[in-house]
Amino acid sequence: MGREKRDCSRMNNKLFSNLFLSIGAMKAGTTWLYAVLERHPELHFTPEKELHYFYHRYVDNSYLNEKRRLKDAKDRYLFRYDPEKANIDRIRANLHWVSNYLNSPLDDFWYRNLFQLRDHQVWACDFSNLHAFVPEAAWPRISADCERLRVLYTMRHPLKRLWSHTKFHLQLTGKLHLLDEWTAGDYETFVRLPHIWDNAEYGAVLRRMKSGLKEQERMVMFYEDLHADQRGTLARIEEFLGVAPFQYPQPLLNRRFTESASRPMPDFFAKLFAQDIERITHEVETEGFVVPKEWQSH
Repeated sequence: MGREKRDCSRMNNKLFSNLFLSIGAMKAGTTWLYAVLERHPELHFTPEKELHYFYHRYVDNSYLNEKRRLKDAKDRYLFRYDPEKANIDRIRANLHWVSNYLNSPLDDFWYRNLFQLRDHQVWACDFSNLHAFVPEAAWPRISADCERLRVLYTMRHPLKRLWSHTKFHLQLTGKLHLLDEWTAGDYETFVRLPHIWDNAEYGAVLRRMKSGLKEQERMVMFYEDLHADQRGTLARIEEFLGVAPFQYPQPLLNRRFTESASRPMPDFFAKLFAQDIERITHEVETEGFVVPKEWQSH
């Protein structure tokens, strides 16, 4: 079925066949979704979870520069296997993929070639939170290049997402100690930095999706609903993609990935952003969504 669709795609002069994008939000369960959906036999993922190609093309064309890609290749792929235990076919396939990843120029053909190892799977999948910032005018262009396009956006309680993102970033950069040293003003200054704050602007993302994507191409869900009914939510994603139901192993569903440090939110944190949280929640509701009851409390 996958080969048939790729052949049909070429006959119709489509650059991509079936492309499934998860576009965030950051710290809203996308890594968990990636780890779970990767098991589905009809979904193909590249070795790199977040390719960021459409962000590179339509927002910041320096993002996937040679230095970044070389660092990714070195840190994530070239030295992370044990010669005594590794499967040579798997390593060879990974190195072939890395070679494509380091190729130039970075254009649509470069992106398509990253999915060359796809075999029978129906969908090529790319989970990049930066794709949430792709301008609305770009989405019809991306859609026109696809046989089918599906875009999933996940939201989480905006205040809890901000706190989780703050902790995760400081943990990742080795600065977790700042959580105990910062004043309220320091927290606000940091959280309002674009690379943190822009991920909280759910309304802006929803408006771009609504304006740039057809109704059948977009799906929106809530982190809270995902973990309240994991299998039900996964079934809705499968229906959105038109793939067969899959029995995901329960131990996998129970796992948590990229969890930030377990640190309590300071009492003043919610007050710093109370008006923003109210506005963001209102914007989500204005777009026609009923927010989870958890959003009504801090």
